[in-house]
This record gives sequence, C-alpha cells and structure tokens, in this order.
Amino acid sequence: MIPRTKITKLAWARWLVLLPIPLVWCAAAHFGTLTFLENKLTDWRFRFRGEIDAPVKLLYVDIDSQSVAEIGGMPWSRMYFARVAAALIERAQVKAIGIDVVFSENGVAESVDWKKRVQGNVEFARYLSKTPSVVLAASYAAAVDRDISGQLVYRELPLLTIARGKAQPSLPELPSFRISEKDPRRQWSPALIGLIDTLDGDTRTVPLFAPSEVRTYHHLALELVRLHDGVELDGMKIERDHIDLVKPDGSLARRIPLRDRQLLEVNWFSAWQSARNPRIGFSTVYSYAEMLASEKPEEKAAAEQFFAQPEFKDAMVLIGPVDPLLQDLATTPFDEVPAPKVGVHGNVVKTILSGHYLQSLPRWSGVAWLDFAVVVLLTISVTGLATKSGTRSVWTKAAALLLLAAYVGAALLLFKTQHLLLPMTAPLGAAFTTSFVGVIWQLVDEQKQRGRIKGMFGTYVSPQLVDRMIESGESPQLGGHDAEITAYFSDIQSFSTFSEKLGSGPLVELMNEYLTACTDIVQEEGGTLDKYIGDAVVAMFGAPIALTDHAYRACVASQRVQRKLGELRLKWQAEGAKWPEIVGRMQSRIGLNTGVCMIGNMGSRTRFNYTMMGDNVNLAARMESGAKSWGVFSMCTDATKVACEQHGADRVVFRPLGRIVVKGRTQAVPIHEIVGLKEHVTAQTHECIARFAAGLECYSRRDWVGALALFARSAELEPNIPGPASGISSNPSLVYQKITAHYRAEPPPPDWDGVQVMQEK
Repeated sequence: MIPRTKITKLAWARWLVLLPIPLVWCAAAHFGTLTFLENKLTDWRFRFRGEIDAPVKLLYVDIDSQSVAEIGGMPWSRMYFARVAAALIERAQVKAIGIDVVFSENGVAESVDWKKRVQGNVEFARYLSKTPSVVLAASYAAAVDRDISGQLVYRELPLLTIARGKAQPSLPELPSFRISEKDPRRQWSPALIGLIDTLDGDTRTVPLFAPSEVRTYHHLALELVRLHDGVELDGMKIERDHIDLVKPDGSLARRIPLRDRQLLEVNWFSAWQSARNPRIGFSTVYSYAEMLASEKPEEKAAAEQFFAQPEFKDAMVLIGPVDPLLQDLATTPFDEVPAPKVGVHGNVVKTILSGHYLQSLPRWSGVAWLDFAVVVLLTISVTGLATKSGTRSVWTKAAALLLLAAYVGAALLLFKTQHLLLPMTAPLGAAFTTSFVGVIWQLVDEQKQRGRIKGMFGTYVSPQLVDRMIESGESPQLGGHDAEITAYFSDIQSFSTFSEKLGSGPLVELMNEYLTACTDIVQEEGGTLDKYIGDAVVAMFGAPIALTDHAYRACVASQRVQRKLGELRLKWQAEGAKWPEIVGRMQSRIGLNTGVCMIGNMGSRTRFNYTMMGDNVNLAARMESGAKSWGVFSMCTDATKVACEQHGADRVVFRPLGRIVVKGRTQAVPIHEIVGLKEHVTAQTHECIARFAAGLECYSRRDWVGALALFARSAELEPNIPGPASGISSNPSLVYQKITAHYRAEPPPPDWDGVQVMQEK
C-alpha cells in the first residue's frame, strides 16, 4: 500500500512540475510574445459582437480615385482644402474638420510650380488664421527627415513608459506653409494640429498625446472631441491615468481613461464599408463649393441645397486618403483587406464621444497581475479536472472542456456587453498545454499502475476487479486492515440432492452456468468475489475499493441474483429431459451483514487469498444459513438495512423478522427479509408485509390471538407459497404462526423479550 501522505506528496510534486507551464505563458504575455495571437482573438470578439452604433454624426470626405482623376495627382494645391473646409464650416455648418494629411513642404518635387503652390498655401493659411475648427495632421511617421536648412531630423514617437533616461523627445513632422515663392524659409504653421500616429503603425492603439521639446501634441481625434465639447486648449488636463476635458465654466465635459499613461485602445464600431460610415468624395464637395460662387443661379442653388443637407449640420468631418495608390491603408478588426487608416481617427472619436472604452483588468506598476491570476486559476481548474482519475474521469475531462468553453463564452459576453477584454491567449494556451502534459503524465503513471496491480492481483482477483481498481486510482490494500464492508454469502438449497441426482458432467455444467450468473451480477454491482465453496458464493462489497454505498449494492445484487435464478429455472424447465425435475425447482439462500471486518492477504507465504475475516463475516454466514428457519431466501441484519436505506432510499423493500441470537453469539440481532426491489414488488406483497408487521407487533405484546389472526391473513398474501412444484417449504407468516401457536399453548416466562435463539448454524 502507498501511504496517503506519500500520495499527497506525489500530487504536490506533480503540481510543482506543471506550475512553470502557466508561468511561462504569463511571461510570454508580459513581454509581448503573444500580442499577435491576442490581437487575432480580439478581432474575433469584434466580429462576434458585430457592428454597433455611436451617438455621433461623423462624415468621411474621401480623397479617392475619382478625386485624384478629376483634380490630379497628389500633392494638390492647398487651395482645394481651403475652399472645401470653408464650405463645410460656413455653409454646411459642420462642427469640426480633421484633415488626415500632413501638409509638409519636405519632399516636394523640383518641377513643382511654386508660384501656384504658394498661392494655394497663402489662401489656405489666410483661412486657417481665422482659427476655424479645422485640425491639421502632424506625425512621427517620417523617422528620418531633413528640415528646411538641410539638417537631418530624427523622430521617434515619445512613449512615457519607456522614456526614462532618454533625451528630450523630438518634434513630429508638422504642417507648414511656404508663403514666399523666392524665400523657402518663410513658412507659416497653423495653430490647430493633431497627431495621426498609431502605436507601431497598427490600428488598435493610439497615443492621445505626445510631449515634445516645444509643447504637448494631442491626437487629431482628441482635438476634434475637444472642439466638439467646446473645451479650450487649456481646459485639457492630463493626469497619470486619465485626461479631463474641462469646459470654460469649470464643469467636466468628459474623462478619458489612459493605458500606460498616454494610450487609448480603439473600440471599432464597424467595418470601413458600412452604412454606419457615411462618405462622400472630396472632388464632389469641392465641385459644389466652387458652384457657391457660380454666376449661374441653378448651379448656386444646387450647391446651397447640397450643403444644406441635414447630414452635414453639427457633424464631425474627417478628410483623408482612401485611394489604394496613396498607400495609407491597414487591416482592422473588421477588415481583413487593408482599409484606409483615416477610419482609425473616426473610431477614436466614436470611442471617446460614446464612452464605450475598451477595458482590461487593472494593472499595478505596469504588470497585469490579475491577468496572470486568471491564467493560473483557469489552468489549475482545467488541469485538475482533466487529470482526475477514477470511474468518472471521462466526465471530469468533459467538464474541463466545458470550463474552457465557458471561459471563452464569458469573454465573448463580457466584451459584447461591457467592452471588457479578458485575456484569452495566455489562459487558454496555459490551460490546454498544462492539461495536455498532465494527461500524458497521468497516462504514463496509469500504465505503470496497471502493470503493478495486475502483477500483484491478477493471479487471484477477477480481471474486472483489477480494471476497476486501476480506474479508481486507489492503491490496493496489501496485508490485513480493518474496513467497513458488506459480506455476502449465498448457498443452493438442498445442494446434496443435486449432487446425488446429477452426474459429474451435468453437475459441472449446471454449476458453471449458475455461478457465472451469480458472479457477473455481484461484480456488476461493484462486489468482489472472495471465493467459491462448492455451490456457495462468498463475496464482499466495499473492498478492496472503498464504496460508500456498499450495503445498497449488496442488497440490489442479492435481488438481481434471485430474479436471474428465476429466469434460469424457466430455461432449465424448458430444456425438458436434459435436467431432472429438481433442477427446475432450484432455490438459493443469501445472507448479508454490514460491519467492520479484517480485509487483506490471508494465507501462507506461498499460497494466499485476498479475503475477509471477523465476527461480522460470520454473522453474514449465519444470515444465509438462518434464512431457512424463517422461510425466506434473502436475509440481512439491521446494520445492512440501515446502511442500504442511507444510499438507496426505499428502492429495496425489507420485511422485519424480529430479533435473534445466532449460534456462537450472545447479543440479539434484528433481522430482516430482503423482499425485493421496489419496481418488482407487487401491491399484494406490500399488503402482506403490512399485515405481517402488525402481527409481529401483536406477537411482541403477547397478544397471541391477534397475532395468529394477522399472520393467517398475511399467509394468504405471501409471494412464496409452499408446494412441491415451487421448491418452497415455508414462509415467514407460516413460521410465526407455528411460533405464536406454541407460545399460546406454552406462554414464555415473564422476562421474555421476543428474542429467538438459533440452535443451528
């Protein structure tokens, strides 16, 4: 036997070996190794959730293929932007415009018509100098550039989480307007500027601001929201974990949460090609803007009607390149085919104005401790279920899969309803890999255990029992030990007559068929075959595998054996002359008792048997032999009845038979007939039991006349009626009629307590 303390230590040792697996997954998540997979699972959550509405009017003005064809190749004269912006602000009454184009003078071709370009610059600059709600783009995307003096400029998006110890952050590439044809140094910069950068060029995360040597630059979308809310520039308060937008009257317009001190995760509301993204071509807007100054009344009226559309009023407008040739594209959670990145800014605006921020579990000191706790807890739970051994291991493994599915379902539901991003890659990966290693480890151990148990028990215990011992995961008890079990004894009534009438060949055939049927039922109910003694079957329930319901199983097995024997009798009778008449009347008596017994290997050093010993075993044997005296075929002690009813409720039907003192004992024992299983016991038999119990009550009160009358009535209802054809010689009602009649004629002494003393074994 392997001590329980050693088994516990082995289990802890196994967990200590498996624990590094989820910790490795946690480390991989912390250092960004799993970012790609986590992003894919986040995309899956967006698609599961589907598109949602945002409480904001947002219109895209596309610099599309048609606009490039009609106006010409980029870069355009800034006059076009001046006139489109003026028409949208002044005529269409849009609330704010963001232009996703960096108006830089760097990289301009030598062949450019500077006179025309400067004219466009001046026109746009004059309009912007009036400080309309137009935000121009700035970016750190051009990592290496030259300024107007020809000096190299190195740019890097300043992230606060990695800025310690670094030099002062550089400036982004800013919009600039050359306003002199002859002097390139004469340049003008607008006041309203917004960053268009995303983290690592992706479409998932944006920095809402970036500090620089000169000032703090805010994201284009944040500037648009500020204008939307009527907040002045100095009303933008940046804190460690949020940004407050404060109105001039001191009221809080909104609070925007930050991740890593400056980042915002974009909540995507729809795919690019969606009805939720109203769009119009830049050249179309420009054409109508020019028609506002037309001398033709019909053209001017058409333009005024165009800008009077309700879709424009109080809308936020984003102007940006969408032509694939302009190469400002990227995939999104909804778009596997790259879509225009101007959509990022639109979705940031929607995220902030709707308040539908993507949330994650809280972090401390930049470490996702709660995420790691989820990884470890899910891994322990799933692995514990997946590696649980025993007869229910299939169900526990199914429960492990259901737990994983439940976690995925919870993650999807929380994202859909609360915009909460539970970690998925690390928890699922850790749970699966740890469980897989644990199951493989378990299979190896089980194969070793199977070989060990079969080697020790396979020579003297049935293969079925060996398999159950292996499945239970319990080590067999070697040597003697005490355990509570239910002992089972059965014997064929008048077996000596069978031996006399049958030759050795037929007798062996008959007994093999009978013993096989009995043994199969005993083992199906979880019993262990102890031995055969001639026609007797000796078995135990509750060892070597502990069974909490061993008494119930033993009682059920006894009644299944009796019913099977009834089927065999019909079969033998149908076989005609093959068997003598006595075979068709074969009856078997079964005795049960529950209690603590000595269990283990018994015998010599060279020959031994796994068996049971003790007073409770002897009492079970007395139940079998004493059943004849009470006219029953299945009899048990009160201990067995009580234990059975604790686990089997009222499925097993019992009949009290009084109290007896068996030979070799001095203490009286309440005994009961096991009448049958509830589903097989008829109403007549229940009536018989009730009348018999009433008669037994009268008997105990010395009411001999009343007892005789009740026993006579119950005798008429007995399921076992004596007769030569049935092989039945008596029943409890007849037995108590004789006993009661005797006491009526010869009353017992005054101290009589109703106990019967058995004189035979």
